[in-house]
Formats: sequence, structure tokens, C-alpha cells
Amino acid sequence: MRPGAAPAAVLVSLSLLTLGTGGRPPSALPDRMADTGGGSQLITAVAPGTGSTSGTLTWWDRKDGRWVAAGSARARFGAKGLAEGAVRKQGTNTTPTGLYGLPYAFGIEAAPRGTAYTYRPVRRSSWWCQDNGSRSYNRWTEPRAADCRAAEAEHLITYRAQYAHALVVDFNYRRPVRGRGAGIFLHVNGRGATAGCVSVPKDTMRRILRWADPGRAPHLAIGTTGGRTAITRY
Repeated sequence: MRPGAAPAAVLVSLSLLTLGTGGRPPSALPDRMADTGGGSQLITAVAPGTGSTSGTLTWWDRKDGRWVAAGSARARFGAKGLAEGAVRKQGTNTTPTGLYGLPYAFGIEAAPRGTAYTYRPVRRSSWWCQDNGSRSYNRWTEPRAADCRAAEAEHLITYRAQYAHALVVDFNYRRPVRGRGAGIFLHVNGRGATAGCVSVPKDTMRRILRWADPGRAPHLAIGTTGGRTAITRY
């Protein structure tokens, strides 16, 4: 999804990631979620509300039966905020809420030392097809598929800052629904909010790639602090 420009990010307090009750120790955010993907690693991206363009991204490890935060950073969302992933529409500049796998990583720059994920290098012939009429819809295509219009695709190498490093988000990916959206990634910040992806500072993205272990089935959960798109629903 093409990164765009939007208002400056507003950091969500880490206090929103825990909930204390009656003097008992606060429960970690993953413990309050409906699902965490079944693995022992998780990334949460939380916005104050659906109209927000910024929030907090935290990555977690499951250790000794407990979820422990391994790191946290400011995150940016779509220029038009967030939308329920199951009904999101393509071209709305919204980030889809939900719980998603992370199939593979890619980047214009080399993978950080220690990256365990399959890491696909971006070349001049690398494109991501967003053309609803193409058989390559929501897929990497190298070179660009003949039935995928250039105006409806991302030439990945042209986004040198954003796609220095990225993880593919399994939104509308395995069984694509035409018109729901294509090219949703966790990637490096551009100049402002995104057109639907989640972005973080470059150093954070590098740390996440060194931390993430596909053998531990990490997932990305995107949501708000409350309401119909509350992250605890996913």
C-alpha cells in the first residue's frame, strides 16, 4: 500500500497496554486478547481510536506461561485511520484491524544480521500488484505481470525509505478478496502516516527482524484501545 503523508504521530502511553484490577498485578495485553495466533511471539499495534493515525507497537515473548514485552515504539497507521479488516475497502487509506500472520520479509537493504525470516531482496524488476483485474492481485511479481497495470501496482524499489526493511502482513493474502486491499506491510516510516500499512522507525524495524523467529509463529494484531475494533477482540 503506497505510503502517504499525514499528521504527526502521537505516542500512546504504555499504560494503555495493561489493565490493573483491585490491586492485582496488571495483566499483559496479550493475556486479554481473544486470540494471539497460537505462537510464542506476538506484535501488537494499538491506536487510541479508529480515527487515529498513530499509536504504539509492542513486541512480546511468551516465557514461562507469561507474556513479556520485549520492546515498544511509536507506530503510524493509515492517513484515514483504521477500519475493521473483514469489511475494509481498497483505496480508503485505512489500516485493517485484526490478527494476521507474517509470511515473509523483504527489503531494499540487506537483512539485518541475525534475521531468521525468509528475506526477499527488492530489485528494479520487483512490483507488488494491486490491480483487481490481475491474476497476480496482492502478490509480489517480478517482473510486473502482463495483466497488472503499472498504475495499479507498487514499484517497490521507488520507496527506498519505507521498504528498506518490511514484513508482509497476511491481510487478504492467502485467499484474496478483490477490492478489499493489497500490499499491507509492517515497514519503515516515511514522512507521515501510511496508506494502510503499519510503520515504525527504521531502527525498530531492524530490531523486530532480528527478534522475530518464524518457528515461534509470530503474528501481528492491529486494533484500538476500545470499541468495535478493540485489539482485545482479535
